[in-house]
Amino acid sequence: MRRLTYAEAGVDIHQENRSIEAMKALLKSRRKGFGAPMTEIGHYAGLLDMGSFALAMTTDGVGSKVLIANAISKWDTVGIDCIAMNVNDLYAIGAEPIAFVDYLAVEKVDPERAAQIAVGLARGAEISNMTIVGGETASLPEIIRGFDLAGTAIGVVDKDKVVTGAKIQEGDVLVGVPSSGLHSNGYTLARRIIAESKYTYFDTMPGGDKSIGEELLTPTRIYPEIVELVKRCDVHGLAHITGSGLLKLRRISKLGFEITDPLEPQPVFRFLQEQGGVDEAEMYRTFNMGMGFVVVLEESEAKEACRIMGPGSRVVGSIVKEGLKAGSLTF
Repeated sequence: MRRLTYAEAGVDIHQENRSIEAMKALLKSRRKGFGAPMTEIGHYAGLLDMGSFALAMTTDGVGSKVLIANAISKWDTVGIDCIAMNVNDLYAIGAEPIAFVDYLAVEKVDPERAAQIAVGLARGAEISNMTIVGGETASLPEIIRGFDLAGTAIGVVDKDKVVTGAKIQEGDVLVGVPSSGLHSNGYTLARRIIAESKYTYFDTMPGGDKSIGEELLTPTRIYPEIVELVKRCDVHGLAHITGSGLLKLRRISKLGFEITDPLEPQPVFRFLQEQGGVDEAEMYRTFNMGMGFVVVLEESEAKEACRIMGPGSRVVGSIVKEGLKAGSLTF
């Protein structure tokens, strides 16, 4: 069986990173004084100095998951994904979301689809305790096929509660927090796998009661528990595990990460791996593999962190001098 990779499916993470670096090299203008940036480009969210507190901003979209929604005409959860991909990045710097604007680009206006999308947006805003203050709907028939959904979120954080990863030290533990499934990353590979398999989105997921399409549309988990976590614990680092999987950990520290007891991936991951012949390392480089968030703190605080983050959260590893390992895998 031919082994599929994310790059072969059309998404080259390394090329994306080079593209980002090329843009960053030219984005040099920086405001001074009130509203000056507190972080460099490249963290989960950007921080602006507002005097006694920091304003956090981030932007993201649902990605090609919307193509599955189109395929089975089910759009009521992609709004949750749009909210989640943004607010989870705010949480990853210790900020609490307060407001959101969405951007819906369409090939052709469809009021029924728009209403379903709004159902998800409303639910995501409710879960994350923030307000959708506006947005934009653009009809772009020459550019868009179907629709694209993205948004921008802002949050607030006390300056002394900002979590950048700078406090991470050897010996800290890694608390893994479960995902709800694929979330909103790796879908170019997931769709390619299904397209080349004997299955369709309408077939029942093996071992389950949902269709494969419904399983793949499981909404991204939102992690509002982080707000309480940063108030009660001395959190050293936070990582939202999205595109590029475990490689995201390198965003928060140059120290090493050793995962000795990874969370168990949901069955959908092993189903995709089997159908696509995807090797284990590629799975962990592409998908969250059952772990949507990682909290880094001292071992003495791990029990309280697990309690706050909820069922399934547990210590999965520790901070070491260098490297990135998960079980027998080295990245």
